[in-house]
Amino acid sequence: SEKESEVGDPDFDIDGSEDRAIPFPVPSGSYRRLETSEAGVLWIQVNRASGQLGTKRAGVTGEPPPNTLQLWSWKKRSVETIVDAVTDFSVSGDAKQLVVRHKQSLFVHPADRKAEEKDPARVSIDLSRLRFEIDPSSEWAQMFDETTRLMRDHFWREDMDGVDWDSVVERWRPVVEQVSTHDDLVDLLWETVGELNTSHAYVMPSSPPGDQKRKLGLLGADLSPSSEGWRIDQILPGESSDPAARSPLRAAGVDAREGDVITEVDGVPVDDDYGPARHLIGAANKPVELTLKRGDSSRRVAVVPIDDEETLRYQAWVRSRREYVEQHSEGRLGYVHVPDMMSVGWAQLHRDLRHATLKEGMVVDVRYNRGGHTSQLVLQRISKRVVGWTTGRHAADASSYPNAAPRGPVVLVANENSGSDGDIINAASQAVGVGPVVGVRTWGGVVGIDGRFDLVDGTGVTQPRYAFWLEGKDWGVENHGVDPDIEVIHTPADFFSEEDPQLDRAIAEALSRLEGEPASAPPPMPDPKVT
Repeated sequence: SEKESEVGDPDFDIDGSEDRAIPFPVPSGSYRRLETSEAGVLWIQVNRASGQLGTKRAGVTGEPPPNTLQLWSWKKRSVETIVDAVTDFSVSGDAKQLVVRHKQSLFVHPADRKAEEKDPARVSIDLSRLRFEIDPSSEWAQMFDETTRLMRDHFWREDMDGVDWDSVVERWRPVVEQVSTHDDLVDLLWETVGELNTSHAYVMPSSPPGDQKRKLGLLGADLSPSSEGWRIDQILPGESSDPAARSPLRAAGVDAREGDVITEVDGVPVDDDYGPARHLIGAANKPVELTLKRGDSSRRVAVVPIDDEETLRYQAWVRSRREYVEQHSEGRLGYVHVPDMMSVGWAQLHRDLRHATLKEGMVVDVRYNRGGHTSQLVLQRISKRVVGWTTGRHAADASSYPNAAPRGPVVLVANENSGSDGDIINAASQAVGVGPVVGVRTWGGVVGIDGRFDLVDGTGVTQPRYAFWLEGKDWGVENHGVDPDIEVIHTPADFFSEEDPQLDRAIAEALSRLEGEPASAPPPMPDPKVT
């Protein structure tokens, strides 16, 4: 038509456009989901109340401040919050309405203004009457097909690194008909993608198994049965800088001690065979009453069990390794452990780095490192070199420049569970000469992922997408790992021994290097000038 012929593509002048861009005059912050509507531009302002570690509000009761939905109005030339609490939103086809979700609630909202709860323009959507049926067999077949297509289209090599992927898919496809549970399906998907013999091909169910409301309450202690009840053999020490490492029996007012016997939980005698655990089902993060017997006297105390002891036991292990290095080096070496290459590992590194670099040398332990993406940052921290010192008249000690830089030799410790970015940190340290790697060959998985795809029920599937070349290793780390400079094998017995052969060898290597090259130390102050 004549009207349609008048409509043409806009003529954009690309050259120099970045200099003509006008930023929205809003404060710097965290924003997501930029969308347009008839009235202007919409986005979600993200409230970073929990922080990267999820512990920013540790101990704070109540809900954190929610994300908000903001509108930049073309007419008003200003920004305003039009929805006070939002999880996600979509714009209608005519750009005049929004569908907004906050947690489990869903409502229609005007796109050009704020609408209060009783505003007729704000319409709640009742999902309780929604009825639908799912044919699990058909859904699982679709999930299998989608997983294999995603792998075909996004694997790091178009030739699937020599694997006949079509044949693999057809060989496993008949098994889909035999699947009877979601667990079966997950196992089938693992088996199928495992045919590629490449790391990072994960299948992750959207929710953990079991009834999460009945999580077992844990006491952060090692117990053993006795004739009177269950004896407390060890109480794990907490770590005050890590809210997840709370030790329930060391809390204020409890005064539990090793050797005490737990005789009752909430007034019920402790089970002879299963101990307190039988009475702590569903008690995670809820107050319970324990009866503790010490000698001839008993008393009742209130305890709040935790739902996961991993962090508590991890921090206790790190403390034991730090003290081990301190003792076996006679105080000359510092120790840091890096559990992963994400926010948790970055925080853990800095718990000990400032203190460790005050020592003459440093042991960097990357055993059990789960990988991530921060190895470049870790490498920068452990490869720094002291080139200066700063002090003052009333300063107790001189400070190194750069701050928190190793003063002397650095020795890494790795094992077969150092993986992904935990592989890479060892290869990179060898390449730039940070120091030797002590231990055993690492995991061997460096074809990385970004985790952008989920299946229809929320199950996450990943495709190894990004291969890694490393100096001195070529493309050979995948399916091999990084060989240590000094091999020290931990036998099964070593895991239950007070001795740590890998740390022993790392300590010996660092002390030997100090003999040839002493640690950097602040020079004496210059003599006063004579006038």
